[in-house]
Amino acid sequence: MAGHSQFKNIMYRKGAQDKKRARLFTKLAREITVSAKEGGDDPDSNPRLRSAIAQARANNMPNNNIERALKKATGEGASQNYEEVRYEGYGPGGVAIVVDTLTDNRNRTASEVRSAFSKLGGNLGETNSASVMFERVGRVIFPETVADFDTVFEVAAEAGADDVQHQPANEDDDEPGSYEVICQANDFSTVRDTLTERFGDPKEARLGWKPHSTQPVSEEQAQTLLKLLDTLEDYDDVQQVTSNLELDDDVMQRLSA
Repeated sequence: MAGHSQFKNIMYRKGAQDKKRARLFTKLAREITVSAKEGGDDPDSNPRLRSAIAQARANNMPNNNIERALKKATGEGASQNYEEVRYEGYGPGGVAIVVDTLTDNRNRTASEVRSAFSKLGGNLGETNSASVMFERVGRVIFPETVADFDTVFEVAAEAGADDVQHQPANEDDDEPGSYEVICQANDFSTVRDTLTERFGDPKEARLGWKPHSTQPVSEEQAQTLLKLLDTLEDYDDVQQVTSNLELDDDVMQRLSA
């Protein structure tokens, strides 16, 4: 860019990527700790922990970080008690939003989430006020390098999955494309384990939310809404944010320009 040092631009991008990676590692570590506390620290007998560790490794989380998270669960490290808390509400344009968190301080987390909704045109609601717009599903994500689409689709279908979606690589970053396998919540363990046996550890495997229908918004509403979703995802306590936002291709192109 004219008037800017290319080196400074590279360093800025690296700094932003490092912060993003650090936030991801924090979220992954919490999931490992909670999974081990709930079901024991043996991955072979604890499917949730096995998934959490696999996801951490798929995202290049150092083994030392994984071991520290496990020690917190067994009492060998600094003891913190995390609990799962879900927040629900609506953003600009009536878009339904579900925020899943793991927190050791309900007051802090509630304050952060409420502040984000309030400042960015949303309204925080009661339990089930927004989740009724979604169904609970399992999601297993692999990089597209594991196999071609037809192969992944065939294995997923035989395992009992409902759908496979291909997300092409983004030219603006170095991330490869991915396959997202979606299944019923009750089939999650079987689908995840079958796919892992065939393709190795997934990049992500967890229960999540799938909207029954999507909500279109104007370009102005989309700008504020995307900022709200980004703000929520940046909080360490937040594990995942799901919405039923619908953006058409033209609006997406203008917003990313």
